[in-house]
Amino acid sequence: MDPILLGKGITDDIPVTLQPRLGNRHGLVAGATGTGKTVTLMTLAEGFSRIGVPVFMADVKGDVAGLAVAGDGNEKVMARARDLGVDGYAPAASPVVFWDLYGKLGHPVRTTVSEMGPTLLARILELNDTQSGVLDIVFKLADDRGLLLLDLEDLRALLGLVAEERKDISTSYGLVSTQSVGAIQRALLRLEQEGGQRFFGEPALELADLMRVNHDGRGVIGILAADQLILKPRLYSSFLLWLLSELFETLPEVGDLDKPRLVFVFDEAHLLFDDAPPALRQRIEQVVRLIRSKGVGVYFCSQFPDDVPGDILGQLGNRVQHALRAFTPRDQKAVKTAAETFVPNPRLDVAQAISQLGTGEALVSTLQDKGVPSPVQRTLIAPPRCRMGAISETERAQVRAGSPVGQRYDNAVNRESAAEMLARRVEQAPAQAKAPPASRGEDDGESGGFGRTVNEWLFGTKRRQGVVQAAGKQAARTITNRIVRNILGSIKLK
Repeated sequence: MDPILLGKGITDDIPVTLQPRLGNRHGLVAGATGTGKTVTLMTLAEGFSRIGVPVFMADVKGDVAGLAVAGDGNEKVMARARDLGVDGYAPAASPVVFWDLYGKLGHPVRTTVSEMGPTLLARILELNDTQSGVLDIVFKLADDRGLLLLDLEDLRALLGLVAEERKDISTSYGLVSTQSVGAIQRALLRLEQEGGQRFFGEPALELADLMRVNHDGRGVIGILAADQLILKPRLYSSFLLWLLSELFETLPEVGDLDKPRLVFVFDEAHLLFDDAPPALRQRIEQVVRLIRSKGVGVYFCSQFPDDVPGDILGQLGNRVQHALRAFTPRDQKAVKTAAETFVPNPRLDVAQAISQLGTGEALVSTLQDKGVPSPVQRTLIAPPRCRMGAISETERAQVRAGSPVGQRYDNAVNRESAAEMLARRVEQAPAQAKAPPASRGEDDGESGGFGRTVNEWLFGTKRRQGVVQAAGKQAARTITNRIVRNILGSIKLK
């Protein structure tokens, strides 16, 4: 299988490529704003798509959507393609499916509250450790009582139940305070006001729809509209982490294939690790380390290479470093980190080159035969065949109209779950309280008829005394009164 062309070395004048069979060894695209990271991601996505590998990526600024439309073929782009020796270069669109958590710029992306789980949901809601523990109890209670948690309305209903039965639940599951329940409810309200409730519900996203190949064998590129989502950093990063975890837990082991089954691009990667507790970081590291055996390649994109923790950075075999300007101590540290993580090239001063790269240039090192990283090359990045910019609403609507998954996700489904089940119990409670004893006995599965009526008349029920019990109490009172009168009478005689 032909390698994916990334560009051509400026100093060595040789093609710089990425081997498809090593595409699942993950990668990093880093560089300052405006240095060409997005164009590199588009070139990478096009390359994988052309060899039949589906791609999922976020569109933070709105210009990644240009993958769905052919480029305009202007002279500068065509000249660069000729200089790089790109065979058969011509403007072309890629097969694209648009997604959007808010359902405006793409098909809605939904999952259920249960599938999200308490750990990631607590991060989205920005709960502290105590409140997160209460949320764990809520999920455990839902499992024990057979209550489906599909949307935020279900979670709110269950929180109401926990507040109502707080003492009993605290005894059985652990201490639950009204303050913690109230804090979770307020966090849910904030999430709903930000539009987050659209993300929870059904039909839930099926991972197979992210791993589609079109009729001519090209991988479909799933593009998540994230220009508004990025304003909610925890929701953005938690969603992508949830999706990555679902891929890890669902896909079977396949080992090393001739090409990845899916390439997952994580833009603005620093948001994933900001304020992440140690347990969550450990989970991310585990997923990244092991998911390559499921045939999935993960590519992080961020401004600085040290935005990604060292334990994960060491697992990213394919590296593209755009320019960094060493204006501040933070920048200087990032330049040093980037230079030290590349395989040295005796013809290149890496630390100096990072500060001198122009727009559309990058330092590139990819894995070659036997998984050995190539020496870093100063590279002129190949232009994508698509439009390098935003698309119009009309163009987006045309792409959505031809989507193979629109009918499945565009209309929400609200089946019976925890909220409806608990509401029905509340409605039935007054009727059950007013029902005659015989009716309650029948509901409990007891035998009915004349015999039960006589039995209840003689011996009573839990709520009403029977004749025998009443007679016994009356007899006891009579005997007691007689004894008291006798005693009093004897006292008077004395």
